[in-house]
Amino acid sequence: DAPGWRDRDALRMNSRCRIAFILAGASVMAGVAVFASVDDAQSFALQAAEPYVREGFQVREDYWGGDLASGEKKAVRQQLFKGNEYWFWMGTEVNRAKISVHIYDKDGKLVEQPDSWQKGHFAAAHVVPTSTDSYYIIVAIEESSEERTHWALVYGFR
Repeated sequence: DAPGWRDRDALRMNSRCRIAFILAGASVMAGVAVFASVDDAQSFALQAAEPYVREGFQVREDYWGGDLASGEKKAVRQQLFKGNEYWFWMGTEVNRAKISVHIYDKDGKLVEQPDSWQKGHFAAAHVVPTSTDSYYIIVAIEESSEERTHWALVYGFR
C-alpha cells in the first residue's frame, strides 16, 4: 500500500528534522574546532613551559588566548609582585608562524630580562618585577600563513 497523505507529510517532516539536526550538529562541531585550535595553542604554550617547570616554576591554570591576524597585537594586563620571578610562554599551533611576547611596566618601559626568546611558533618573556604593580604583556603574531592565527599565553612564577 502507498502511504497516505498524512504518512507522506510525516516522512517529509521527519526528513526535515533529520537535516536540521545534522546541520545543527555540524555547526556545533565547527564551534568545537575553533575551541580546539585555542586549546592546541595552549598545549604549545605549556610545552614551551616544560623546561622551566623542572627549574621550579609553578604554572598557573588560567591563561589567555584567541586569534590574531599577521601584524596584530593584543595587550594583557597582569598584576605582578616584587620578590617573584615570572615567565610568560606563548604558543600557536601554526608551525610556520612567528610570534612574540614582551612585558612592559605601567609607564610603557620594556622590563623583560635579556633571556626572553622567540623560536618560530613559540615565544617567552621573563621578568623580575622591581615593584608590585600592573604590567602589560603584549602578544603579537608577527608572521603567519593563516588569515587568523590562534594563540595562547600561560605564565608561571617562583
